[in-house]
Amino acid sequence: MSQMNATTLNGEKTSIHDMLKETPPNEKRASNVAPATNSTTYSRSVPTNLSTYSGSSSPTILNSPTQNDESSLLKASSRIENLKNWSISTYKCTKQIMFEKLGKSSRTVDAELESQIDQLKETQKKYVTILRLTRILTSHFYQVVQTQHALGEAFSDLAQKSPELQEEFLYNAETQRSLTKNGETLLGALNFFITSVNTLCNKTIEDTLQSIRQYEAARIEYDAYRTDLESLSTKPDGSVGLEEAQQGYEIHKEHFMKLRAEVTIKMKFLDENRIKVMHKQLLLFHNAISAYFSGNQQALEATLKQFNIKVKTPSSTFPSWLEQ
Repeated sequence: MSQMNATTLNGEKTSIHDMLKETPPNEKRASNVAPATNSTTYSRSVPTNLSTYSGSSSPTILNSPTQNDESSLLKASSRIENLKNWSISTYKCTKQIMFEKLGKSSRTVDAELESQIDQLKETQKKYVTILRLTRILTSHFYQVVQTQHALGEAFSDLAQKSPELQEEFLYNAETQRSLTKNGETLLGALNFFITSVNTLCNKTIEDTLQSIRQYEAARIEYDAYRTDLESLSTKPDGSVGLEEAQQGYEIHKEHFMKLRAEVTIKMKFLDENRIKVMHKQLLLFHNAISAYFSGNQQALEATLKQFNIKVKTPSSTFPSWLEQ
């Protein structure tokens, strides 16, 4: 009986192994999974960004789409308002300019200041002409000095190759060297004159003229808003927009008066500076030209020392005779 049971068990085992061998791979994998029990532990997934928050610090608040839309709308409305104000001001100023040319509108005139401005513009034109002519003179004279330098070198070279005329060639070579040195000194004085007058015309005077242009633009705006206010005041229904026109008039009047005061002060200081600068430069120009063409080398050197001008020789890399 025991043998029969053992045989039966062995038979069952054999049949079970055979069944396992014939089972597909997926079924084998499923049979190896342990059954779920109540002791199985579950874990709750928590977002990683929440784990960085602590009780003492508040989380970062990001701008919501609503806030971004509101800021964009504010910027757009601000730009539209600026464009609207600019368009209204441009229209009024253009209208004022046209009416002034046609004689249909009056303009604010400061006779004394207008006369000074016209005189300043005329003075700048004349100074620019002097500057242009001096540059032409300096350019031509530079070519003369370069030619004299080359001629002196040629005389010196011939003196060595012509013993029968050596004395005559050396005499002329020395004369050309002297003229070249004095010419370079005069070129230094002319360049200093050009630099100073150019600064006066294109920087100092131009700065004041820029303020004058701003003043003239402010005058047109002031007259445009003044005319607009006067037009509304005479109409029966002028109360509509009268307060706004009054505010615009006051703002542009204050700006206009401020710029007029600045221009008056600038022109006063400019006139004093112009006289001082031109007095010095005209004295330099006269003394240098007179000393050179009269052949007075000592007076030419004294003129450059008086104005602290250092000359660099354009024809060589050696320091000039003033720097030695």
